[in-house]
Amino acid sequence: MEPIAEVEALRDSRLIVWSPSEGRRLFRLGYFGKPLGIPKPKEEFEAPLILDPIEGVYLMEKGFVRVYGGEDGRPIELKELTEIARRTLKGFEEKYRVYRDLRERGLIATPGIKYGCDFAVYRYGPGIDHAPFIVQVKGSEEEISADEIVRAGRLATTVRKTFIVAVVDDGGVRYIGFKWWKP
Repeated sequence: MEPIAEVEALRDSRLIVWSPSEGRRLFRLGYFGKPLGIPKPKEEFEAPLILDPIEGVYLMEKGFVRVYGGEDGRPIELKELTEIARRTLKGFEEKYRVYRDLRERGLIATPGIKYGCDFAVYRYGPGIDHAPFIVQVKGSEEEISADEIVRAGRLATTVRKTFIVAVVDDGGVRYIGFKWWKP
């Protein structure tokens, strides 16, 4: 399959699709990326598209993008892009496994930075529905404190979302959801 878009790797590990038409095609494909300077994007925009490293690796793995980088603009292979993401994003392996699992389940996972978590997860897509879930990724050996659960729960309740811990181990990804209720 011929890639949908050509992507430039930036020094801070983000990726950019300079062509608005290629960016729109990626965005329409599954709400990948965020159009530069557009806070609530719709499908039609005339701006470059910014991808985070996890999205870039996923799209490259699927054959949807070709990535170029460096001062000479040479092609970057999947292994090299993955290594760049691994170096620049703490917990990349676990986060990527969760991201890929969510995408393979037909869900839309976007960076969850505005909620203080790893991912905001939509059933249909940003602008179509509100993200019903916020997801924090943990390795199977990592602990989660009661304080973390309470903080995440208070935030999730305030923004009307279900807080989910995604636990990554050799067996795959397990999801633990927390819902708060009043007796």
